[in-house]
Amino acid sequence: MSPKPSQSRPSGAPRKTAMAIGVLAVVMLGASFAAVPLYRLFCAATGYGGTTQTALRAPGQQGVRKISVRFDANVAPGLAWRFEPETPEISLRPGETATIFFRATNLSDRPTEGVARFNVAPDQAGVWFDKLKCFCFDAQKLGPHETAEWPVVFFLDPKLEQDETMAAVDGITLSYTFFAPPGAAKTGAVEIAAVPGKS
Repeated sequence: MSPKPSQSRPSGAPRKTAMAIGVLAVVMLGASFAAVPLYRLFCAATGYGGTTQTALRAPGQQGVRKISVRFDANVAPGLAWRFEPETPEISLRPGETATIFFRATNLSDRPTEGVARFNVAPDQAGVWFDKLKCFCFDAQKLGPHETAEWPVVFFLDPKLEQDETMAAVDGITLSYTFFAPPGAAKTGAVEIAAVPGKS
C-alpha cells in the first residue's frame, strides 16, 4: 500500500486574488463617477461635440468674414414649456458681440424649473463660439403661465478665420434644449404634460 501524498496547506493566492478584484472594483467605480465631469471638462476645453466656450470679455478686433448664426430651441418631454428664439438667425463677423433673446412660457398651472443644455453645429465651431452671458449657465424658474425673456451674449473668436476646418463653414447653429432638473417630477415641480408645438 503506497503512502498518501501529503496535502499542502492552501497558499494565500485566493486571498490575494480576491483583494485584487476588490481593489479593481473600487477603482472602476471611482473612474465611472469621474468620467462625466472629466468628459465635460474635455469638451469645454476642446469644443468637442459642439460644446461652446465661456469668455470673460469680447476680443479687441473683428474678423473679415460674415457668418450666419441660426438659433434652435427645444423642450424635452416632461417639461410643459414653450421656448423659442425671438430672432431665428443673424449674420455677424468674428469678434463682433451679439445679444439674442429667447422667450420661454410655462404652460402649466404650477411653478416649474428648467435646465438648458446646448451645443453648436457643425461640431468644429464649438471651440470658436464664446458666450459672455447665457441663461444656460443656471437653472431657470417660471411661475404658473409666466413668460420670460432671457439673453445670450456671444461672439465668434476671430481666430476661427485661421482654422482650415472652418474655411468652408458659412453658417453655425446654436441649439438649446430645456429639460426638467433631475428629481423635479418627484417633488411636483414639473407637470407631466404633452408640450404643444412651437407657435
